[in-house]
Amino acid sequence: MGRRETSALHAHSSILAAMSGAKRNADRTREKILRAAISEFATHGYSGARVERIRQRARANTRMIYHYFGDKSRLYVAVLEHVIGELRLEELRLEIDQVDQVDPVEGLLQLFDFIDQHFGAHPELMTLLSGENLLRGRFLRSSAKTPIITSPLMPLMEELLRRGERKGLVRPGVDPLHLYVVMVALCYFHRSNAHTLSFLFRTDLLSSSWQSAHKKVATDLLAGYLRAGRAAP
Repeated sequence: MGRRETSALHAHSSILAAMSGAKRNADRTREKILRAAISEFATHGYSGARVERIRQRARANTRMIYHYFGDKSRLYVAVLEHVIGELRLEELRLEIDQVDQVDPVEGLLQLFDFIDQHFGAHPELMTLLSGENLLRGRFLRSSAKTPIITSPLMPLMEELLRRGERKGLVRPGVDPLHLYVVMVALCYFHRSNAHTLSFLFRTDLLSSSWQSAHKKVATDLLAGYLRAGRAAP
């Protein structure tokens, strides 16, 4: 290889390295903006959120926010897509030990445990979903991504329910979507309404001891409902 070819190769490598570094910086900037926006929308809701506060928290300029996300409404949709996508990603990583051999009720309770842990670890998800429900799902409906990130737990839940039925271990006729909604409700309501309920009943519902006791109550309720031997309503 001649000197000219070597110089050209080095120049090409330098360009590629610069492009790669620029992309990493762009990805980091976008991630910082998104994280700042999650906090802002979770704290203040869509109407109360301010792009200027997001800019300050992310230490980015306003031009970059609009470059990556467009206007405020599209940034809000990106936030919703991200927090729901994180849940779906965690669901995809979920593994139930020997799903074809585990007791179906125990397998379903493992799914409930996962859902409960995720909501407990991500209070911003509850706040954002509650806010979007107040807006009647207006922004979520405009998302091109959310229709394709439905929960991968559904087929797993279906498999456990039907196998439990065949073996006489699970009550017949349990609908997986109804069961999923019940599981989410048991993980969601006492957290999303903890401040008002704590005041009304003079009990700290967010304390670790109360949360742990409530988790046991919810698990016992689910186990009692799922196990065969009780007539379906």
